[in-house]
Amino acid sequence: MTKTIKCISPIDGSVYAERPVLSGEEARTRVAAMRAAQKGWAARALSERIELVLKAAEKVGAMNDEIVPELAWQMGRPVRYGGEFSGFNQRARYMAEIAERALAPLEFEDSGDFKRYIAREPQGIVFVVAPWNYPFMTAINTIAPALIAGNVVMLKHASQTPLVGERLAEAFKFAGVPEDVFCNVFLDHETTSALIAERSFGFVNFTGSVKGGVEMERAAAGTFTGMGLELGGKDPGYVMEDADLDAAVETLIRNALGSMKLQVQAENNSLQAEIQQALATLGVPVVEQSNLKLSGELDVAPVEQKQAWYWMRGSYELVFRDGTKVLAKQRWPVKVSSTEVNLLQQRVRDEINSKLPGYVFELLS
Repeated sequence: MTKTIKCISPIDGSVYAERPVLSGEEARTRVAAMRAAQKGWAARALSERIELVLKAAEKVGAMNDEIVPELAWQMGRPVRYGGEFSGFNQRARYMAEIAERALAPLEFEDSGDFKRYIAREPQGIVFVVAPWNYPFMTAINTIAPALIAGNVVMLKHASQTPLVGERLAEAFKFAGVPEDVFCNVFLDHETTSALIAERSFGFVNFTGSVKGGVEMERAAAGTFTGMGLELGGKDPGYVMEDADLDAAVETLIRNALGSMKLQVQAENNSLQAEIQQALATLGVPVVEQSNLKLSGELDVAPVEQKQAWYWMRGSYELVFRDGTKVLAKQRWPVKVSSTEVNLLQQRVRDEINSKLPGYVFELLS
């Protein structure tokens, strides 16, 4: 049976995308082809490499109308934010602007006796493992300078954002970058660790969890492979003394929520979908399995009638757990009325949907 990775959409809990992973043998074949292509790529003029990278960046911009809803379905970012192309493009162009001076040799002496200098040489294959939270901007941070410097790049994107890697591969192919120079792959953890341990890469760049960084460093032990690790533990928030404290606290909390991966549990599919939608509004990804669990339960009393009005009262409870340990629990009142009894259930649903993002934010904060 072929092993796959799945992207579970935080919008409705459905499988939005599913891709087969490469076997170890297939991955090693890909690495060998990229290693063979690297010298030819590095031999191209710096100006040509820059031109192709910028052309790929422009292609990403041309696809932005398609990319924005894809991002919403993959990682929950509302479409009103318009994607990441502005920041993505700025970063690519900045790397292009500084390339010539950044890659120039450092010269110390050029006399009749000695010529002393430090040359900038490509690393070879740069392995980029990109995160889901800013999937285009964080990826281009490494991809652009690596390609411009004469390296080839193997990209393994987060399982929550698999279409981002495919979009980048599409853009670089359109620009004329050979497929063995920029390669998007789907790998499981075992194959990833094995490739690193076999010294398949000249440099590894990983942005993600502390746990993931530990696993990569352990795999690389003894290989002397260069590594750049930007981990969850390296994301402090600094609040200046003249800051708007209320705004600063809310911003820090929202950023912290965005780093969570929650499993949703509810007594029925309707409640589960409502909680998932609330989490998507807050930018919190939903996964099939996680120690961090958020559950919801609606409890309503029998309908009451007072003169021409029908009333439904009850409460909505949210519970946040780490495994079996309850981290937070809170209950909110629910009260709706109507002159038509058959409208009460829908009004309860509408009441919960309108307030649930606020309830979830309050609980998780």
